Amino acid sequence: YNNYINYLNEFDNRLLNTEDLLSKKILIWECQRNLERLNFNEYFTPINQMWTLQLDMGQYAGGLSAQPFKTVDDYNNWLKRIDDYIVWLNSAEERMREGIANDQVLPKSLIKKVIPQLKTILNTDLDVNLFYSPIRQFPANFSDDAKSILIKNYSDMVLNKIIPVYQNLYDFMKNEYLNNGRDSSGIDALENGSSYYDYSIKLYTTTNMSADEIHNIGLNEVARISLEMELIKNKVGFKGSLKSFFNHVRGLDELIPFNSPDQVINNFNEIHKKMMPQVNSLFGLQPKTPFEVRRTESFRENSASAEYNPGSLDGTRPGIFYVPIPNIDEYNFFSDEDLFLHEAIPGHHFQISLQQENESLPSFRKSLWYSAYGEGWALYSESLGKELGLYKDSYQYFGMLSAEMHRSIRLVVDTGIHTKGWSREKAIQYSLDNEAESEAGIISEIERYMANPGQALSYKIGQLKIRQLRSKAEINLRDKFDIKMFHEKILESGCIPLKLLEEKIDKWIEEVSNLPSSYKAKV
Repeated sequence: YNNYINYLNEFDNRLLNTEDLLSKKILIWECQRNLERLNFNEYFTPINQMWTLQLDMGQYAGGLSAQPFKTVDDYNNWLKRIDDYIVWLNSAEERMREGIANDQVLPKSLIKKVIPQLKTILNTDLDVNLFYSPIRQFPANFSDDAKSILIKNYSDMVLNKIIPVYQNLYDFMKNEYLNNGRDSSGIDALENGSSYYDYSIKLYTTTNMSADEIHNIGLNEVARISLEMELIKNKVGFKGSLKSFFNHVRGLDELIPFNSPDQVINNFNEIHKKMMPQVNSLFGLQPKTPFEVRRTESFRENSASAEYNPGSLDGTRPGIFYVPIPNIDEYNFFSDEDLFLHEAIPGHHFQISLQQENESLPSFRKSLWYSAYGEGWALYSESLGKELGLYKDSYQYFGMLSAEMHRSIRLVVDTGIHTKGWSREKAIQYSLDNEAESEAGIISEIERYMANPGQALSYKIGQLKIRQLRSKAEINLRDKFDIKMFHEKILESGCIPLKLLEEKIDKWIEEVSNLPSSYKAKV
């Protein structure tokens, strides 16, 4: 990394065009963060319940994700990947044993979530085993001979490779690792944990903000949004406390109208259709990559959050908005409009697809991800609902406020858990007291923050920065402000650290300010 930094610094900034200079700054930032990361032993905890390889491989195995299963070669290539995956699973167990020896282990509450995930793969009934799924989805053009060979090879793979290694890992996690798990919730309980959290703040927010500064911003935002929630509560005629109103919203029959998962998916598709005319008035730059809404796979649905899975770089695979529906009888749709704006359009689908489609970006930047920018953009997108013709229903607007409250609470509880000694239970109670999420949803979220310190801070910090930049542009440019051009400037360079984004928008504001006074933005 030091060699890369030295090499990059040999380039004269005056001779680089705008995007090349941005690429240089990004590469230096990346090298600096990766150098800093070497100070920490992340490899001691290679598995958790939220974002690790065994979950990715489960998605791929289902046959409907990024791993293609269109040709016989695709099927055979997956078998080769499985052989490498077996090696990784065995090494993951070895690293966790080293973690035990070095007092670098997961909290027990997280280990308890991983164990049932592993158990689902142990079913020897091939008709239901996840890793046998591609055999149940043969393309129509496969010959009988090809099918016969693949059936034999996949049966062998599941019964003699996947199940044995998962059984070993399951036994280890249940009988040994769980007993050595820690009772603490925060990363600061580990050696060098406080320094790791400072690094995580820098990594995920792309700022030099302190944990205390972020904690206080969160407290202020929670107070502000609570007042707006009170207005909605009064508007719909509810007479009780705000906390009682949360329970009212969670259990209101009219907000739990669906009888099947298909109805949930269809509702998201209707939101898409309803808002598109207004989307065109705010966004001149739009992606070409197709888009779909799908239900989350059953093997991970109980612990999953709604998420966006990007389309392929070549545009052949659509971007996918995954929606977990573990219990249709409890599915409350009061935040569906807000959720669509965040995960789909104009949130993650627009931002990531445009980045991947931009031929002017070097290849490393097409898949680059900064959570503060990407999640900040998605949360900013939620705030565009009224401009896009949504949030006309009071409960849907309350859904947006609830989502913003959720991201603001993250600033409080993430920093509380990892720097202020907050227990898992205290963080859960603070969330229950201040938002409308279900208790099960809150528990899953708190355990997510425990598994990935600092990541949850990025949403609100990024959104606040983009909102600040829009306000700055509107105030300085007045009649020259063009919302389509602002959004294009935010999106056109893809994911970049917030400091570089601010430099970019400041330069654009200066350029537009210098246009003739007769210039007015197109409406």
